[in-house]
Amino acid sequence: MKTITREWLSRAAEDLAAAQALLLRADLTNVVAFHAQQTVEKTLKAVIEEYDLGMIRTHSLTRLYELVRPHHPVIADMDMLDRLESVYVEARYPGDLGLLPTGRPTLEETTEFYNFARDVFERLSANLEDTEADTNPEPTREE
Repeated sequence: MKTITREWLSRAAEDLAAAQALLLRADLTNVVAFHAQQTVEKTLKAVIEEYDLGMIRTHSLTRLYELVRPHHPVIADMDMLDRLESVYVEARYPGDLGLLPTGRPTLEETTEFYNFARDVFERLSANLEDTEADTNPEPTREE
């Protein structure tokens, strides 16, 4: 696995850990949602780097996933991907409605975002590790 791929995964793991640490804080649901979004974005960018799919300067999870999908079609819930994408800008800046059309995410929604981000991170990380093992098999000893 490329060094840059590992770096993206490391940053994604940091965002996932931050989301988990704040998960039960009702006053920080927007921050958890932001870190969940960042986890997915950075994980997708790790795959893009690993396969030399080009560096797209976007935070759009759907655009990033369209590049990744042919190599690792791990996301079944595109609605959740769209929902998580919608919180990116709104989580960073104040707005009249909050993060979602219904306002600040609830603890239940935040837990869904976190679980989704964790699942994407775990699946893609494992797939990248498996791909690395397939392309770099253990050397056999000749006796």
